[in-house]
Amino acid sequence: MKPEVLNRTFLTDYDLHLFSEGTHLRLYEKLGAHLVEVDGVSGVRFAVWAPNAERVSVIGDCNGWNPGVNDMVSRGGSGVWECFIPRLEKGALYKYAVESRYQGYKAEKTDPFGFASEIRPQTASKVWALDGYRWGDEEWMARRERAHALDAPMATYEVHLGSWMRVPEEGDRWLTYRELAPRLAEYVRHLGYTHVEFMPVTEHPFDGSWGYQTVGYFAPTSRFGTPHDFMYLVDTLHRHGIGVILDWVPAHFPTDGHGLAYFDGTHLFEHDDPRLGQHRDWGTFIFNYGRTEVANFLLSNALFWLDRYHVDGLRVDAVASMIYLDYSRKEGEWLPNRFGGRENLEALEFLRRLNEKVYGEHPGAFTVAEESTAWPMVSRPVYVGGLGFGYKWDMGWMHDMLHYMSREPVYRRHHHSELSFRMLYAFTENFTLPLSHDEVVYGKGSLIGKMPGDDWQKFANLRLLYGAMYAQPGKKLLFMGGEFAQWSEWSHDHSLDWHLLQHPAHLGIQRLVRDLNTLYRGEPGLHQLDCDPAGFEWVDCNDADQSVLTLLRRGRDPDQALLVAMNFTPVPRHNYRVGVPYAGHWDELLNTDAPIYGGSGQGNLGGVDTAPVAWHGRPQSLNLVLPPLAMIVLKGCRAADPPAIAAGSKTTARPAGNAGGAPPVDAPKPAAKPAAKPMRASDTPPRPTAPPPRALASGAVPARRPAGTAAPRPTPPASPTRTPRREARPPRPIPRKPSTE
Repeated sequence: MKPEVLNRTFLTDYDLHLFSEGTHLRLYEKLGAHLVEVDGVSGVRFAVWAPNAERVSVIGDCNGWNPGVNDMVSRGGSGVWECFIPRLEKGALYKYAVESRYQGYKAEKTDPFGFASEIRPQTASKVWALDGYRWGDEEWMARRERAHALDAPMATYEVHLGSWMRVPEEGDRWLTYRELAPRLAEYVRHLGYTHVEFMPVTEHPFDGSWGYQTVGYFAPTSRFGTPHDFMYLVDTLHRHGIGVILDWVPAHFPTDGHGLAYFDGTHLFEHDDPRLGQHRDWGTFIFNYGRTEVANFLLSNALFWLDRYHVDGLRVDAVASMIYLDYSRKEGEWLPNRFGGRENLEALEFLRRLNEKVYGEHPGAFTVAEESTAWPMVSRPVYVGGLGFGYKWDMGWMHDMLHYMSREPVYRRHHHSELSFRMLYAFTENFTLPLSHDEVVYGKGSLIGKMPGDDWQKFANLRLLYGAMYAQPGKKLLFMGGEFAQWSEWSHDHSLDWHLLQHPAHLGIQRLVRDLNTLYRGEPGLHQLDCDPAGFEWVDCNDADQSVLTLLRRGRDPDQALLVAMNFTPVPRHNYRVGVPYAGHWDELLNTDAPIYGGSGQGNLGGVDTAPVAWHGRPQSLNLVLPPLAMIVLKGCRAADPPAIAAGSKTTARPAGNAGGAPPVDAPKPAAKPAAKPMRASDTPPRPTAPPPRALASGAVPARRPAGTAAPRPTPPASPTRTPRREARPPRPIPRKPSTE
């Protein structure tokens, strides 16, 4: 072939100009490996940024991995190298052989813009084409902006793809993206979640990093299949009405020799000064956000996942480590900014640009910050001085709540402020309340393992913890395994302990999570004003002696309110009076102590009538039974309020429901499945029609007990015997063969 064809440039001067100033939003379309046809000859064009290289070659199967056979051509001062290799096809393996002009440095590097990779421990990039997949999620994409709105219910199920479920009879192998798709989508929808958040799916060399030490920023990991297979997974979730959030890691990258580190013999992507460029705790490098090409690489990568994989949200990991120059550093180990402060001005500018571009280019998408400090206005718009994120994880709530719940109930009265402190700052950001993977690793144990008491009390405490999360303003997130109270600490090398669902106590936790999600989605008062102080009101946050919290949640309808009462002790509270804003009957919508969840069955027989007794500064009040270690939710509507009777005056008879009979569980039924879309050809996945997991099939919510009837009060059940932490063959939640489409 003629040299002018082999050396043809595919990047225009305008492309190179945008790249050098850091504003090329679709840089992945120009750099990397792309299947093209030149003068009737098919092949692959390659482009890589290595400004300090003396020589760059493409090596791979096509040339026996010999440098110098397919040399690349430098495009002047841009630092970009290009070449075209004819007759190269999809799936070809390749790397870049880089020879630096400094100190004789030579290395074989994977493609920073590669779309696919070999499965570890191999490290070569793969030529791949991302077109050709036929999406079937048009309905979801058209309406997804509403699903992520501040006034929408957002309950997220956090997933590690390699350990959610495995195939024990086949060497405990992973499920592929296509095998995961119908199982995960059906399971998540059955539990009532609105979103799934994947821990990083980008290519990474070490399983134990869980994807947080990324090498292939543009490649979904080859562990579970091809790029098109990952598209199938996202597509299937969307067709089930479930949003997809990806953990994204622009804070740091590993030092592996085949990756970004020391790419062209210089500190190209990272800072050259270790006081700016190294995370000593993690053994990784920090991106140089002040270099325009590096910021452009990351910005283009964020948009890539939204453009090509229809991802709905990016959860940005370790934001605190990005914005503080002294993060996890002692005096003398960091450099101040040009004003003498500890703020990383370049990282802050990058984050603001990131959020501006994400929301500007994809109005239906959103971003979430994992930011663990009190940095102000993380989730406020850039134009008012904020960082521009849509949401921020409330790490303070997670820390305080788990510390409180881990204490024996007898001591909780002395730490009551840990329950109420959050409301001093709850509306300064748009918060998500996370119970994430970070709390069940590194020797921290499982969530149920943190709970005090015997096994019955542990399960009751966990139900109360989940109830308290859903009662608070803010979106919700729970890591996999927590939904059925897995005893063992999470391990990335093993499947979840699905066999636990054979036991009533664990199945009861799963039923509660399902019903909490259903109630949260169905009641505007629990989500409509999640980020507005008008949606929350304390009734009494000061009853530390009895370790009881009572609060009101409201939506936009001024004539409806939800009363939440939580008893954080194992002592039932009878004749507990609570002031309410409306007279009439208050329906008990949910009781975490209900027998179907494994509780003792104490409560209010489905509802309570108000009495005209002024209490808590309100003209009406309810005389309640607060079950042990439990939360109850009651709903009232405005009616013609009768005159109040002063506190202490003679009142009407106590409602029959307070006799302490076993309460009915009037949890809302799961929402009906949407109508199925017609199947499409090629890669369009069919909507799974399999039943929910066997363990869930008997989880129907009982009907309301007829009015006027009562059951004898049952005694709390004996503590269940703790089941073994693992069995050799955990059952699969959905007993059917997955689609091989």
